[in-house]
Amino acid sequence: MHTSPSPPPPSRPTDTTEFAMAFTSTPRGARLARLFVSQCLDAWGHPYDGDVNETLALITAELCANAVRHGRVPGRDFHVRLAAETDDGRLRVEVSDTRAEHRPAVTAPTDPDAESESGRGLLLVTALADDWGVTDRRHGPGKTVWASLSASRRSAE
Repeated sequence: MHTSPSPPPPSRPTDTTEFAMAFTSTPRGARLARLFVSQCLDAWGHPYDGDVNETLALITAELCANAVRHGRVPGRDFHVRLAAETDDGRLRVEVSDTRAEHRPAVTAPTDPDAESESGRGLLLVTALADDWGVTDRRHGPGKTVWASLSASRRSAE
């Protein structure tokens, strides 16, 4: 006797629009991630030359550059997730890598001295994002550095 499988449960409506993709842990991968995030934001109604798109693209660029420089494990990609939460107008970008031991301190970064070649990225993220932090990576080893931005507040400025 053959029985047909039961139909899948109805999907729950969601209040989040999401983009997620893996990128190679290279400078080119970091540039592509920034471009894809900017393209998604434009498709979601935040034009390329708008404050929201420019700000979140810059934050994404910094987080991706850090993932490539400090979180790279040979043969492993980094992952980017962008979410637009329609109930409160917040945008959240997450950049995950597989290197758990290189976690940035979630404190106000100090100004690097003029001779430093690095150390300015998280200073920019702190200045531009409404909030940011570091969590364990959801699906595997590593960490996720995230930043959020209130799109409705930025659009009103």
